[in-house]
Amino acid sequence: MDMNPQQVADRARQLQDQVLPQLDEARQNLVDMNHRVVSFIRANPGTCLLGAVAVGFLVGRIASRR
Repeated sequence: MDMNPQQVADRARQLQDQVLPQLDEARQNLVDMNHRVVSFIRANPGTCLLGAVAVGFLVGRIASRR
């Protein structure tokens, strides 16, 4: 299965054409999720603070076990 440099370059372009739209969609999904999370935190700062304290406490308890 030897490929010449041109075939390798063509295959790389094909893969790039397939992967780039998926990467762009994933990036947009992460941006949208970030906006939703930031909006939730701004609307509910107390709830988020209590949640962070609870998670920190649980992680600390788990990490302190031997």
